[in-house]
Amino acid sequence: MDRRRFLMGSTVAGAGALGLSGCAIQQALAYVNPPPTRIDPEIDELQKRTFDWFAHVTPRETGLTPDRWPTKSFCSVAAVGFALTCWPIGVERGWMSRAEARERTLNTVRFFHDAPQGPAAAGVTGYKGFFYHFLDMQTGHRFGRTELSTVDTTLLLGGMLFAAQWFDGDHADEAEIRRLVQAIYERVEWDWAVVRPNRISMGWHPESGFIEADWHIYNEGMLVLLLAIGSPTHPVPAAVWDEWCSVYDRSWTDRWGPAHLAFAPLFGHQYSHMFVDFRGIRDPFMRARSAEIPGFDYFQNSVRAVEAQRRYAIDNPMDWAGYSADVWGLTACDGPGDFKQVIDGRERQFFSYSARGPGDRDDGTLAPTAAMGSMPFAPAEVTACLKAMKARYGAGIYTEFGFMDSFNPSLIEREGRLQHGRIVPGVGWVDGDYLGIDQGPIVIQIENHRSDVVWKRMRNEPNIVRGLKRAGFTGGWLDNA
Repeated sequence: MDRRRFLMGSTVAGAGALGLSGCAIQQALAYVNPPPTRIDPEIDELQKRTFDWFAHVTPRETGLTPDRWPTKSFCSVAAVGFALTCWPIGVERGWMSRAEARERTLNTVRFFHDAPQGPAAAGVTGYKGFFYHFLDMQTGHRFGRTELSTVDTTLLLGGMLFAAQWFDGDHADEAEIRRLVQAIYERVEWDWAVVRPNRISMGWHPESGFIEADWHIYNEGMLVLLLAIGSPTHPVPAAVWDEWCSVYDRSWTDRWGPAHLAFAPLFGHQYSHMFVDFRGIRDPFMRARSAEIPGFDYFQNSVRAVEAQRRYAIDNPMDWAGYSADVWGLTACDGPGDFKQVIDGRERQFFSYSARGPGDRDDGTLAPTAAMGSMPFAPAEVTACLKAMKARYGAGIYTEFGFMDSFNPSLIEREGRLQHGRIVPGVGWVDGDYLGIDQGPIVIQIENHRSDVVWKRMRNEPNIVRGLKRAGFTGGWLDNA
């Protein structure tokens, strides 16, 4: 039930450093009122189809976006945060009226504001201001024995805070959105989740207490720390950020490409970047690194992580079918199942839902979200990947709602049971579901690349700005915030 347990330990250690090109430096600094970026029509179509998925599966009355669909599922609170981010994007693109986006957003925010909180194991939606990772689609209460999740709460809040910034009109409902979002954020007791010195726990179960794992190595958790440090009501000390950075040496590597803070699955380089514009702003670690590598920051770190994934796909050390310079992308996603099977005389290990990355549980399963959610970091390469995936595998993986969650060109037959999906002749294994937490980065990161709309609004979000400054970030747009 605790998905985060599948995603632990996906880091690589090493050393080395490579410089940035002049083009990359210009890209890193081009955050001041950038002009709209022209994108390929196929990227536009993908963004629209993926947006349509959120509108199709999210109940207007509650906003409880399912974790997956069409398989019957529970709600993922992180996916709700992504849906809340999508509605204003839809208005910006002309895909949804402001009135509908406002109604959907207010219904969702009211639901979470009014949902029951408490220490009980059932009949509640959250505790101490946090929310459970998965919720029952009908009641909105805790699903099964899932954990109270600090990161999924954070991603929900990311969407809420963006919505509060975007709905800036005089309409009474927009004013209520802003009021309720701030109230939801302010009641989160971040300091309660610090159970080990200067470390935020990943979660809590009413049956057994806090999860043993903390946010304490480079991954998607930056936004967790920033919202916790920036809280006006229950802040954690800035030393939490210093503690987080203190183990960066374990993640610094040039094993699969240019030196960077590595986290094997690409979602770790996307999630916090969906809501925070890290271009040109630096904490003490990045200020020191930029003295060695001109222009280096967390945004450029993600640029390098994407380059490393492409290099890994080109090298293809495990000799999986389909990997190339134009077909790549490893992250957390569905897989065919947990089993071994002999293919071309070689025993292969496959996994069901799991984090995947270069040298880390790579079973030949590719996730389109890994590449498509990296749009701001490598727009030309991502566009080429989209076209190649559609041209080679589109008949099996591309639908009215964009890409199915994942596919595996190496698994072209299976005599035993598949945990997910099916074998599609001429394609290989293809997942049968779309996952909300994988659909979200596609819509949001394409929009960040093409119009800067999420980043632009969040550069004025006072809670984010407060957290960044308390954590020691300076430079770029932040100096004028």
